[in-house]
Amino acid sequence: LLRSRPLLRSSLFRLFARRGSSMPFAEETKLLKNPAPALRHDSICSTIGSTPLVKLQRSAPPGVNIYVKSEFMNPMGSVKDRLALGMIEFAEQHGLLKPGQTVVEATSGNTGLGLAMVCASRGYPFVCVMSEAFSIERRKMMRFLGAKVVLTNPAHKFGGMLQTLLALKEKHGWYWPNQFENEANAWVHRQTTGPEILQAMEGLKLDWFVCAYGTGGTIKGVGQVLKDKSPHTKVLLCEPSNAPVVYSGIKTEYTTDGSITKESHPVFRPHLLQGWTPDFVPKMVEDSTEQGLYDELSHVSGAEAVAASQELARSEGIFSGTSGGGVLAVALRKAKELPAGSNMVVMLPDTGERYLSTPLFDDVPADMTAEEKAYFDSVPATTAFPQPLPQPNDEGRQVVRDFIATDTVSIVAMESCEFCWTIFKFLKAIGVSYSSLNFDALEYAPGNKGNVIRACTQELTGEVTFPQVFVDGKFIGGAADACIKWKKGELQPLLEAAGVKPPVGDNGDWNGYGGDPFEFLPKWMTKNPLRTK
Repeated sequence: LLRSRPLLRSSLFRLFARRGSSMPFAEETKLLKNPAPALRHDSICSTIGSTPLVKLQRSAPPGVNIYVKSEFMNPMGSVKDRLALGMIEFAEQHGLLKPGQTVVEATSGNTGLGLAMVCASRGYPFVCVMSEAFSIERRKMMRFLGAKVVLTNPAHKFGGMLQTLLALKEKHGWYWPNQFENEANAWVHRQTTGPEILQAMEGLKLDWFVCAYGTGGTIKGVGQVLKDKSPHTKVLLCEPSNAPVVYSGIKTEYTTDGSITKESHPVFRPHLLQGWTPDFVPKMVEDSTEQGLYDELSHVSGAEAVAASQELARSEGIFSGTSGGGVLAVALRKAKELPAGSNMVVMLPDTGERYLSTPLFDDVPADMTAEEKAYFDSVPATTAFPQPLPQPNDEGRQVVRDFIATDTVSIVAMESCEFCWTIFKFLKAIGVSYSSLNFDALEYAPGNKGNVIRACTQELTGEVTFPQVFVDGKFIGGAADACIKWKKGELQPLLEAAGVKPPVGDNGDWNGYGGDPFEFLPKWMTKNPLRTK
């Protein structure tokens, strides 16, 4: 009846709203759906590419249509997933890479992430050589994928990475794809990125294509496709304003021994645009210049890139890194010069999530802002919902007593508690062994036995929070208490008297630990002086 009588339906909805009641759920409500088909894949590798063009709704100048090529939608979040797959597939099919052979590459991180993914899915060990200057997120993500990451001195720039890579390659017989000179880099963009852009823009005139360069694969591969299939399209290439190596006109002298180059470009300076512009002119960029694959060269500062990335997120809901912000800043500047009706495609190389430890997020706090705190203070204070516990019983008391007696350092804890993890990590750092009784473990679920253990421990110590730490049968407090005692020098003699101090080894006293134990407390804690702000 409601479905056939829209006026009745809307009247009922208004009535429910006036009465403050829950209105009936309207299953027929229109929902914006992704028109792309849902596909079944045999491997993560076949999900690479076919990234969408997304039209900017609020950022573009009036009358100019800007579409961003959303490379952050690749499985590892960047355009370099294409490069990784292309180089490995080419090497496999042409006998360059043996089954199980280790792959090694020098990268700012995105190529490394792509290679780590592709190598993991195909059974190749992967070693990434990367400057320490690149974001911590990238090295952690690669290691999570099973890769090894060798860090080099940032002052030695790409040359330091290259020297380390070549030495490792020669010593171990590893396969080096050489992303900067491997034609498969441009080939994969000729096969995928370029055709995808033209397919997505079918029916519209593509006036401008805007991208930056790192290895040069995108500008060469896409540029060749556009020159052949869409010759009216103009191409705008970007580079950092403080490292204008192409603009300088000073060419790189390439070596013939496979080591790319022997000197750093004279106008190169460190810049914020990770993945852009190494300290030499990549061969594929030089090829693009000689072949006339781009029409204009433009420059952008790190500050402009950060601002554009932040504005893109806040005005369009699109989360891109500094590299994407840099390309977009150049594109928006150019778009202001274009006539109404112009269409532009802009490459957004990666996601913003791998930039959390970089200047892109310097002004994004973890603690509440004054405005957020005002929201919080404007409503009644919250209270914890009570969690009823069973009464302590003799069986539970015996379990707790027996456990405490089993080891010199005993901890009643929970498996999934950050404060429990704090004491576990701290004791591991100082080389002290311990036993833990995790009352939230599944084995204690039957008969609510876990909560009986909890209640009995609270009865014994008079404390309600966990973990609860015992040394030689004596309760010494929780995680924060242990950290504070260590900082005051009170925990060390307790552990030594109990006979659990580790022998002095090559690392020194207490396993060589010289840090602040607060580093192991949750970083979100307002009272943690080492918290992430």
